[in-house]
Amino acid sequence: MSGKDRLPVRGAQGELLRLVAGGRAESRAELARLSGLAASSVSLRVEELIGSGLLVEEGSGGSRGGRRPRLLRLSPTAGVLAVADLGAHHARLGLLDLSGDPIVVEEHPCDITRGPEAVLDWLADVFDGLLERHAGTGPSAIPLRGVGTGVPGPVEPSAGRVVSPSRMPGWNSFPVAEHLRRRYDLPVLVENDANLMAVGEARAWPGHDNLMVLKAGTGIGCGLVVGGRLHRGRGAAGDISHVRVRTDASATCSCGHSDCLEAYASGAALIAALAGQGMALERPADLVARVDDGVPEATALVRNAGRLIGEVLTVLVNFFNPDAVVVGGSLSAAEPLISAVRAAVYERCLPLATRDLEIAATRVGRDAALLGAGALLLDAVLSPDQARV
Repeated sequence: MSGKDRLPVRGAQGELLRLVAGGRAESRAELARLSGLAASSVSLRVEELIGSGLLVEEGSGGSRGGRRPRLLRLSPTAGVLAVADLGAHHARLGLLDLSGDPIVVEEHPCDITRGPEAVLDWLADVFDGLLERHAGTGPSAIPLRGVGTGVPGPVEPSAGRVVSPSRMPGWNSFPVAEHLRRRYDLPVLVENDANLMAVGEARAWPGHDNLMVLKAGTGIGCGLVVGGRLHRGRGAAGDISHVRVRTDASATCSCGHSDCLEAYASGAALIAALAGQGMALERPADLVARVDDGVPEATALVRNAGRLIGEVLTVLVNFFNPDAVVVGGSLSAAEPLISAVRAAVYERCLPLATRDLEIAATRVGRDAALLGAGALLLDAVLSPDQARV
């Protein structure tokens, strides 16, 4: 694909499909205008989408002096995508249509420490139930086109397996994609959860081609969008959780090293610290609720976590110089954390790095990783030989 044809974050076919499904384009001419692709490239990709049963072309639109254009629309039986965002203690699962919009989303308790086979088989069972209820059964069922899941650990993208996770005992080197593919015999996407969040969030930041998307929840992660595309590196890009920070105390991280950011600023670390003060909480959302209630111990810990995160981000902002830093995950609802991140970054970064920098909470919310999974998975479905985006 030429430089002119490169579209941000996702592949050209997926973008054309979304323009039609979202009602922004009804003809090939409109697709060419909105996408910036050459008319010949649009026609080629539209023919491929029609041939695969994803688009239909029927009826005629209004004339602007020439021949009336044929109208494009998403095929009503084009298919659905099953996507999930696995966390340490819960999972969000859903079905998306091929425009990337949610049909249904559910949240379930999920203990990642049960091991990969138990968790993935449970995941597939939930998917099957969603498909039966929302896509139908038998010959008239809307087909499942692909399966995607985010996991809270590093992923080797080409192999679809988790690599040396610190909070996922038993998952190291497990072939997640292969296991799910045996169940469904369809394209399967496995990706780090923060990376998926970055892709999903990018849809809500038009004109921002360089993003740092922080996930602050039970753990800490960061996804990078560089020049409009997800940056994976060799699978560990954006993993800031084990950057060493300076504090008056000393704590051992789940990775075995001392004084990692995650050991002080993650939701798990904050909950453990409050437990030591006699306040028993189960989830980061419970911590946010205490902050909203003005509980001083919770607010102080969250504010300090934001400061530590901001100090780590300071180095990255100076180095990467992004358009925006977006904070997602369950702790992003705690305003003292966002404020402390802003204060640290704006105070310690070079003025040129922060002159036009936006630091804000997620615009997409809890489903960012699901939307990101849908975007990447759709490209794998449409262009299996060029699935990496």
